Amino acid sequence: MKDLEKLINEAFENKELLNESIYKEAVKETIDLLDKGKVRVATQISQGNWKVNEWVKKAILLYFAITKLSSYKVVVAKDDQITHLFEYFDKIPLKQNYKKHQVRVVPPATVRYGAFVEKGAVLMPCYINIGAYVGSGTMVDTWATVGSCAQVGRNCHIAGGVGIGGVLEPPSAKPVIIEDNCFIGSRCIIVEGAIIEEGAVLGANVTITGSTRIIDTQTGKIYRGRVPAYSVVIPGTYKKEFPSGTYYVSCALIIGKRTEKTDKKVELNDILREFDIEF
Repeated sequence: MKDLEKLINEAFENKELLNESIYKEAVKETIDLLDKGKVRVATQISQGNWKVNEWVKKAILLYFAITKLSSYKVVVAKDDQITHLFEYFDKIPLKQNYKKHQVRVVPPATVRYGAFVEKGAVLMPCYINIGAYVGSGTMVDTWATVGSCAQVGRNCHIAGGVGIGGVLEPPSAKPVIIEDNCFIGSRCIIVEGAIIEEGAVLGANVTITGSTRIIDTQTGKIYRGRVPAYSVVIPGTYKKEFPSGTYYVSCALIIGKRTEKTDKKVELNDILREFDIEF
């Protein structure tokens, strides 16, 4: 890995090195390792604490530089008879061999090569971009998007229409991270490298950006870019003064906590009902 990292960093500083095969192969090998889950864009050090592997993000950017647009077709067949096909014109092919990897994929879910989906995940018709990671037992529901380099943990539910943003540039920027056992309600938006810590529950339509005020209604403490572990969160507003008057600005409200000791699958519905949250 250290050899790969060295080559990627050198090529990123001097793009002319990509004319040499050793550097091109280093880029391709890194993307292949990403696709297999053997390297990740970000590595967890502890709960809520992640290290960005900048050289891996650099490899993704270099991969775009060394690949060319090409046309390819996805054939749909039944009983060995082609019924129809989809045509694409892109630099990155789609992921394959889901049966081998034991990942359930419902048409027309799309995963780009260079993203990793762990055994046991379920993909409804969704989109997962290069560099992303989706853990085992997680369901990515209909029309949800997992952006480039986003990291989604195990046993999460990413509900319908959720937008998890991609953060590819600059290489030092932390990607969006959803830790294990989280529930992200319908139409939530999570962007700008925000972290949703383990076990958190976001009700429908919560928006979390790098600067969103996340207010604990019990203590008054304000978080930004981070939802604390096991928090139950709903959309909210707060008053803010502007030159033309007072307006209400969107925020997120922590209205309670899940408990680690309770079985999370059983507790989830109880929590949502207890706090009268839409999901």
